[in-house]
Amino acid sequence: MNLTTPLSAKNAGNGGGGRVLGKTGRLLFWGLLTLYGVVTLYPFFWLVISAFKTNADFYARPFGLPQVWHGDNFTRAWESSRLGTAFGNSLIVALGSLVLTLFIAALTSFILARFQFRWKGGVLTFFVIGMLIPIHSTLVPLFILMKQMSLLNTYWALILPYTAFALPTAVFVLTAYLTSVPRELEEAAFIDGTGLWGLFFRIMLPMSVPALATVTILSFLHSWNDFSFALVFINKTALKTLPLAIANFADGYQTDYGLSLAGMTLSVIPTIVLYLLFQEQMMKGMTAGAVKG
Repeated sequence: MNLTTPLSAKNAGNGGGGRVLGKTGRLLFWGLLTLYGVVTLYPFFWLVISAFKTNADFYARPFGLPQVWHGDNFTRAWESSRLGTAFGNSLIVALGSLVLTLFIAALTSFILARFQFRWKGGVLTFFVIGMLIPIHSTLVPLFILMKQMSLLNTYWALILPYTAFALPTAVFVLTAYLTSVPRELEEAAFIDGTGLWGLFFRIMLPMSVPALATVTILSFLHSWNDFSFALVFINKTALKTLPLAIANFADGYQTDYGLSLAGMTLSVIPTIVLYLLFQEQMMKGMTAGAVKG
């Protein structure tokens, strides 16, 4: 009796079943990814198509394509609510707070990650606690502080709070990343005659680009999209940021959805461009320090 044939046939059958299961698993995996992509991208698609509608068309066909594509919604929104000025104000505030956040967080994280000192644990705990503070619970004391310092209706009234609330997360991400940098690089730099500032600017900063990209995106998004701080601290029309300008399309009686959604579509373009530019570095920065070696 030949026992090898049934065994071979059995193995062949298992191999075929494995290939079928493997193909089915891949199809299921890509199907789930496609479904997730559709669910994630549909709100942006809905925002764009709704920006071309009139109010009547928006109410009649909230999820359908516009019957008539009104591209003039974008020009009307840009001119009627002075979105150009608001864009400029938002850029000044977002970039100003971003520069301060990156500079202060990079220096702080460099010290916390590469040096040992007595109060190191307390400083790290201080920044971690800062991540737990509800931002909007500080509006009243910050308003009083800004008024006493004569900073209301200035760019600094937004730049300083945005920087303060972005620092805890920035320090947390950068410290975790810089801790994973091998000590041998630091020692080799000192042997070659590199000073402390040279180590920071020539070695640590270039190596921490992925973490800096992560901090850049998170900080910029928060500053760019904030509404409550700008509403409380800014009253001058010439200093209003983009969220405040878009809010002008709604009053106590009605909302012009075509203009509002057109303004929102324009406002998300910089954030999408920023994310597309730094998405790869952001993924590296978010996973840095998760494993050692």
